Amino acid sequence: MTTRRIPLVLVAASAALMLASGSSALAGEDPGVTDSNTSATKKDDTVGAMARISYTRSGGGGPGSGSVTSVDPNWTPPPCWYAPEWKAGEFAKFRDRLYFTARHDPDAPRDALKDMSDENQGYAKDNYNIDKEKEGMWWGAQFSPDATLEEQQKCNKPPFWVENGEDPGVPEAIDAETLAGLAYEQIKVPGTKVSLAPDGPSKVNLPTWAWLDKGDFEPVSVTASLDAPGLHIEATTTAKPVALSIKPGTEDAVRIPASGKCELNDDGSIGEPYAKGKAKQQPPCGVTYKRSSGDGTFNLQATATWEITWTGTGGAGGELPNGEYGNDQPVAVEEIQSINR
Repeated sequence: MTTRRIPLVLVAASAALMLASGSSALAGEDPGVTDSNTSATKKDDTVGAMARISYTRSGGGGPGSGSVTSVDPNWTPPPCWYAPEWKAGEFAKFRDRLYFTARHDPDAPRDALKDMSDENQGYAKDNYNIDKEKEGMWWGAQFSPDATLEEQQKCNKPPFWVENGEDPGVPEAIDAETLAGLAYEQIKVPGTKVSLAPDGPSKVNLPTWAWLDKGDFEPVSVTASLDAPGLHIEATTTAKPVALSIKPGTEDAVRIPASGKCELNDDGSIGEPYAKGKAKQQPPCGVTYKRSSGDGTFNLQATATWEITWTGTGGAGGELPNGEYGNDQPVAVEEIQSINR
């Protein structure tokens, strides 16, 4: 069965129909997540009328938490993919609605209806495979809410029929690696508000100790899974903390270590808690301010680096670009008071 490419006006109509039916994720919506820490279940994110991607989170969250950002500016989560969408009878109804939408669009090109009619004849030739209702599904393109128009064009193939268990035969067909990239986007890591000492305002030319306890800095994972008739795929993407970078918020400061990058300790913590009597000692992680913040504060930035790996269905797995996430916190710095006799 041969098909023709759907005109752009019909692609737009198709997208409008899918959004109207609630079958595509919308930008800004909280994805479907089962948080294993709280056992609270939210509505699953849906990528199609039938194929559903659900996300299960383990770890992370809490005050100051947020999404990791890839350190590789050239990497982004998958912008589009093909997935099972319709049973045969549902596809027939979908095409009827799409034709109706194009027909009643006053701005649609005059030949759009003809193209749509020709394409419908191609699909209807085999009665939309209704006689094979239990043998397969119609697959369609799905898009990330953040995908640009150019990125969407990577998945411009019209809907196509796939027998259960068969290879869809297209590079962008949803698989474990695609799910791993989508799970990456859903990772929420804990905030990086570091403990600082000595207590109270930092002092000029005296080290300020910075640290994160083990319990504040643990791996986070998200499992993305898709279920459709004859198809189950899943992937778990894990973020493991490996380092913490400190930026003092002023050039008049010395970072400790000089790189400003504090490595993870063997027990999973960062730095070392301050203890009484160590005010003049150099900490393994911290900063020494060279001038006072006056009546204000310096904006100390603590950014964690997370190593990202994934495993998936069929023994698949690999690495994804490291991610970063950080928080800012104000630091008051005072001159050391001296007494002249």
